[in-house]
Amino acid sequence: MAAASRSADPRLERVFAMVPREAFLPPPPWHVLINDHIVETPGSDPSYLYQNSLIVLDARKGINNGEPFLHAGWIGAVAPQPGEHVVHIGTGMGYYTAILSMLVLDGGSVTAYEIDVWLAAAAARNLEPFDNVTVVNADAVAARLPAADVIYVNAGVVAPPASWLQALKPGGRLVFPWRPARDIGIAMLVTRLAAGFSAQPLSRAWFIPCVGASEDARTIRRPGYRSAWKTRAIVLDVEREPDDSAVAVYSGLWFSSQPPA
Repeated sequence: MAAASRSADPRLERVFAMVPREAFLPPPPWHVLINDHIVETPGSDPSYLYQNSLIVLDARKGINNGEPFLHAGWIGAVAPQPGEHVVHIGTGMGYYTAILSMLVLDGGSVTAYEIDVWLAAAAARNLEPFDNVTVVNADAVAARLPAADVIYVNAGVVAPPASWLQALKPGGRLVFPWRPARDIGIAMLVTRLAAGFSAQPLSRAWFIPCVGASEDARTIRRPGYRSAWKTRAIVLDVEREPDDSAVAVYSGLWFSSQPPA
């Protein structure tokens, strides 16, 4: 995981080793998603969990504990620092929330949103030893997010709500799975700069839809596959109307191929 993070921060390897994945999953035997098939582990040996695999949390809803290498890369990209405040959207049972909480010690905190009642209750139990984490059973799309240094989103959105960008502090980072079309899934890293919001495609990313932010109702102009990867900024439409650089346009904001000026 430390290598997958592509980060020189020595804390990552230590934190990944300190947080046991099995403490944030249902009891064994566990159900591993392999090539779209669910395979039950033959026993309760936690070594089955320490692979780059999806662990099923709720098969009916398609909810899983995500691939460690993907999350390591995202965590390396947003680079949580001691004393920062992280908002985690889609906390699941709390595994990656716990890792984020360790990385913002000392003095930092995590507000973890989970819309599913059962998962939120499980996360609250699992994260009870982590004094700097608050679990909120709520819709993070409709909620007014607290000001954040990092917003870490684990559900696919057609476009992020403008309120998420507005919640970023100066220098704040947002990572989310952008799902503007069925054939497009991109992990996007957004950074709040003095000149606006820079955007950087990181990798392919496929997540379950985010309730309230995965519908096409806000879409004015959908991106093509190639043009989506050319995104370099997200612009709030209250700041500037879409211009010739617009890759995708939504109610409230648009994606641009030009970096913030």
